[in-house]
Amino acid sequence: MIKTAISTLAESFQNNSLNSQLSISLLRVEILAGLTVAIALVPEAVAFAFVAGVEPLVGLYAAFIVGLVTALFGGRPGMISGATGALAVVMISLVSEHGVQYLFATVVLMGILQILAGIFKLGKFIRMVPQPVMLGFVNGLAIVIGLAQIRQFQYETADGNLEWMSGMLLSTSVLIVCITMVLIWLTPKVTRLLPGPLAAILIVSLVIIYFDIPVPSVGDLAPVAGGLPLFSIPTVPLNFETLYIIFPYAIVLSAIGLIESLLTLNLVGEITNKRGGTRQECMAQGAANTITGFFGGMGGCAMIGQSMINVKSGGRTRIAATSASLFLLFFILYGSALIEAIPIAALVGVMFMVVIGTFAWSSISLITKIPKSDALVIILVTVVTVLEDLAVAVLVGVIVSALVFAWNSAIKIRAVERPSIRTKGAKVYDIEGPLFFGSVESFVEIFKPDDDPKTVILDFAKSKVVDQSALKAIEDIAEKYQSSGREIKLRHLSRDCHDLLTKTGQLMVDSDDDPTYQIAVDYNVKTGVLAK
Repeated sequence: MIKTAISTLAESFQNNSLNSQLSISLLRVEILAGLTVAIALVPEAVAFAFVAGVEPLVGLYAAFIVGLVTALFGGRPGMISGATGALAVVMISLVSEHGVQYLFATVVLMGILQILAGIFKLGKFIRMVPQPVMLGFVNGLAIVIGLAQIRQFQYETADGNLEWMSGMLLSTSVLIVCITMVLIWLTPKVTRLLPGPLAAILIVSLVIIYFDIPVPSVGDLAPVAGGLPLFSIPTVPLNFETLYIIFPYAIVLSAIGLIESLLTLNLVGEITNKRGGTRQECMAQGAANTITGFFGGMGGCAMIGQSMINVKSGGRTRIAATSASLFLLFFILYGSALIEAIPIAALVGVMFMVVIGTFAWSSISLITKIPKSDALVIILVTVVTVLEDLAVAVLVGVIVSALVFAWNSAIKIRAVERPSIRTKGAKVYDIEGPLFFGSVESFVEIFKPDDDPKTVILDFAKSKVVDQSALKAIEDIAEKYQSSGREIKLRHLSRDCHDLLTKTGQLMVDSDDDPTYQIAVDYNVKTGVLAK
């Protein structure tokens, strides 16, 4: 394992597009990017742990282990993984009804399912997600990240209730947020020695501590100090009853985790000009969650917000993500006092800049330029992401996009009628458009057997037979022509169409059949093959 990790890191440096050789300057950029991510990870991990109803260290351990494993073995350098809100909201009911040990068992099973998804190469189906869905996902997630920061302007009263800030406390917090955002914007214009987010956090934190300005800090959320995560088998009964409880949660968590991870992988890939790695990412996420479950972590997946912080801070190799996880462990073990002193408002400012950088602002102007169906998908996915969760949003977006595609394809099928040149007295229908379940009704309506000659030829040079509905439509038309004393022939079938029709036994193939279609062959249709 260690040798593999070392070789992976070495390969990362060798393949780095910014610098083909390991250099001090590159190492400095990567490590500082990792430090910035680690600082921002702490309050998020703690907050998501509270959402799931578990101890803060459960979220921190998940952020460390998932982040480290995926950093070393994931499909895309530059990605950051850890405990996420999308997974935390699913865990709430499980923890409240059955306890944290059942959560650990679920995370282990979740990881196994994700490994299986990688083995069977299910990650490749992420390419089925259309661009409008991606834009909606990015915009929705940016809004979700922004709304989550708004909740940081609440504080806990003495009786345990949450109240919104007001007066001087609110004004001071907002001012800190604004100053942090300005510093992040200005830092790259002044120096490249430090990433903008890290420089802003350090400057603002030092000023707050020096002048003893009373604003909420990370330590007010929860203490982050702890020891090393220890191996432990979840203490749950090993029986079918346990499996019955945890399996539905594991399915949902694994699906949400992979969807968010693979979409983040694509997004980071667009920024870093990298492609591929879906299978590797599934395997890495699965291994990370399986290990996390045995070490008392709540599980996790890729984090788009932290990934954007990393990439925009200069992190391009596995070094940045690896160092982020190691810094996080250092904070847990030795540096909790430093992290707990950081004002939450400074981290809110960092995340607001992430929101600004993540939101696809170009999509606003695109709304009026692209097809209305695509605009609808962008808006729909954005809204569902905000109101529900990512998995539901992507599912809705893909379904709507598929229905729109099916409808557009269905209405495009048509036929151009002409007399046959090769067969005297025959009539040719040049079919245009795909023949599938959505277009069969329009396809059938084209033909009028009583008005046609004895021989009719369907030319599929500009069409394609796709599914069983198409096969049944061809058979139905052939039966109509046969019942009226006419015959129907098929011409210019593509190879896959030929194979499909041959497999069902609908083609009456003559000895002069040319499988490469270098000459036009007319095929008779055998009816009665498909059940009524």
